[in-house]
Amino acid sequence: MSIFLGVNIDHIATLRQARGTKYPSIVEAANICEESGADSITLHLREDRRHIQDHDVLELKSKLKTKMNLEMAATDEMLIFASKVLPEDCCLVPEKRQELTTEGGLDVFSQLSRIKEVCGELKSNDIKASLFIDADKHQIDAAVECNAPIIEIHTGHYADCKNKIDSNKELNRIIEACEYANSLGLQVNAGHGLTLENTGNIAKIDSVVELNIGHSIISRALFVGLANATSEMKDLIREARGL
Repeated sequence: MSIFLGVNIDHIATLRQARGTKYPSIVEAANICEESGADSITLHLREDRRHIQDHDVLELKSKLKTKMNLEMAATDEMLIFASKVLPEDCCLVPEKRQELTTEGGLDVFSQLSRIKEVCGELKSNDIKASLFIDADKHQIDAAVECNAPIIEIHTGHYADCKNKIDSNKELNRIIEACEYANSLGLQVNAGHGLTLENTGNIAKIDSVVELNIGHSIISRALFVGLANATSEMKDLIREARGL
């Protein structure tokens, strides 16, 4: 079974916003990633606009050769924006102003009515809704109830493990969640905190369709260039899958 790579380019914008310049170019970065094996481009338009800006999303949509995966909070503002941009996919994520990055999965179970409404709105605009959730059966069941076609399993807890025992425990939890979600007919993606060192085990999970990886690829690009950083990750996940 094929496995796809989505490259998150948020931190290209982080570098740009640090000085308020027009460079580095988000569009150029996305095009390099696409030419080097990325199957989609992921970007997170946060409420506080700390990195990606509205104009980035609008410009990218018309210039991508692959597809856009827009990460966003389940707010009215973001829904209106998504209906204007019409990305192929929208991944609903939790969002806190004080966090450095997304700290965990979306609690779909506790806000079932709202998430179901948002998924319905996205579907009415021919946008595939994806729910970024922890490897938890209750959250997976809630995703099914929301009629979300895709989930993205949060791999951050696995990535943060400090020893092999904890890492294997988290990996097994992810594997079980992926298999369960797949049995319910959901497309299963995964991402967060994935690096060259820990991605292989996730890529080996047959039910995982797509991996979304950003920070480690952009960081690696400082030393080997963005094209090489993208292609080596793509090669790694394909090799892990036996392709």
